[in-house]
Amino acid sequence: MERLASFGNDPFDKPPCRGCSSYLTEPYVKCAECGPPPFLLCLQCFTRGFEYKKHQSDHTYEIMTSDFPVLDPNWTAQEEMSLLEAVMDCGFGNWQDVANQMCTKSKEECEKHYMKHFINNPLFASTLLNLKQAEEAQHNETAIPFHSADDPPRPTFDSLLSRDMAGYMPARADFVEEFDNYAEWDLRDIDFVEDDSDILHALKIAVVDIYHSRLKERQRRKKIIRDHGLINLRKFQILERRYPKEVQDLYETMRRFARILGPVEHDKFIESHALEFELRREIKRLQEYRAAGITNFCSARTYDHLKKSRDEERLKRTMLSEVLQYIQDSSACQQWLSRQADIDSGLTPTVPVPSTTGRRSAPPLNLTGLPGTEKLNEKEKELCQMVRLVPGAYLEYKAALVNECNKQGGLRLAQARALIKIDVNKTRKIYDFLIREGYITKA
Repeated sequence: MERLASFGNDPFDKPPCRGCSSYLTEPYVKCAECGPPPFLLCLQCFTRGFEYKKHQSDHTYEIMTSDFPVLDPNWTAQEEMSLLEAVMDCGFGNWQDVANQMCTKSKEECEKHYMKHFINNPLFASTLLNLKQAEEAQHNETAIPFHSADDPPRPTFDSLLSRDMAGYMPARADFVEEFDNYAEWDLRDIDFVEDDSDILHALKIAVVDIYHSRLKERQRRKKIIRDHGLINLRKFQILERRYPKEVQDLYETMRRFARILGPVEHDKFIESHALEFELRREIKRLQEYRAAGITNFCSARTYDHLKKSRDEERLKRTMLSEVLQYIQDSSACQQWLSRQADIDSGLTPTVPVPSTTGRRSAPPLNLTGLPGTEKLNEKEKELCQMVRLVPGAYLEYKAALVNECNKQGGLRLAQARALIKIDVNKTRKIYDFLIREGYITKA
């Protein structure tokens, strides 16, 4: 008995029985001697010995069925086909609907079987890998893999990220405010009527042509933004920072020519200059080795190690000179040691360093009796004393920064300075303190 796949779930997709003309259901019989077209019989007609023209009841035959395993012993070929058809109809991930359409397997069984044999199958994975490698081989000349911003993030209206994206709305693939946003206003009063004179009709046609040219310019600008991936400004700036400072300056200068070169050609141009910069820096390093009398890379590694040690010793001598400047003043020495401890722990120093010009910093503020002092913890009291800020004002500034951070999902120093209209140095110390204590997060 030869086992073959069925035609499908829909009985109307199968050919009718040659005997009774009913639609075939598995299993059914196929004559091995007649055909083409294939001579098919249902089991009832086959058991009655149906004969027609050249077909005789003693001909050899094959039993057609899909009741056999293919990928899993517990799944028949018919169920495999039903699963694929259900996924096509219901969509990937809607396993409950897939199970309801199959009727023979549960939701968990459908998901586990599909993921194991059709998603994570090593045979399929190797095939996809070969296709990916072939696609990469076609674009091996591209300096930077270019990906347009097809699926940018979806920020809330008028948020910080929305402003960074120039008001782009991904769901509509459009902007809140278009370029030349009021171009349609020139057409709102135009109406073509039969009584128009030839001159008036020509003027109206000219206005429509002008409007079409403005629409073309709008689409051209959209195309530049889409092709170069300029929708998300912050993401674009992050890509720029991967280059050295000199290449970043060139990137900023040449950005205006990107619309002429195109995205791939522009990236190749920038990459070529970045490579030139790396080569020049490497040549300079080799020239330094040659000037020092170094002729092999083993000696070069020793030279780099010794140079690093000399730089560290020079830094230590500089730090020692600072200590000697402050050693005569015990309070200044204590402040310097506190500042160095903050730097070593990765924190921004909050203790003011006395200047060498003879000017002394203002003494800490006395909080005794000031309203709001009881609402502060010890660290907040210390901050208010050092920045000479009354507790009531500090609490107001803290609440404003925390609320804005929760609203925006993060807060930058520039935003904090816009909210707090006080000395910028005090704002920086308050901002760093709230970041360090976990009240707010950086944007």
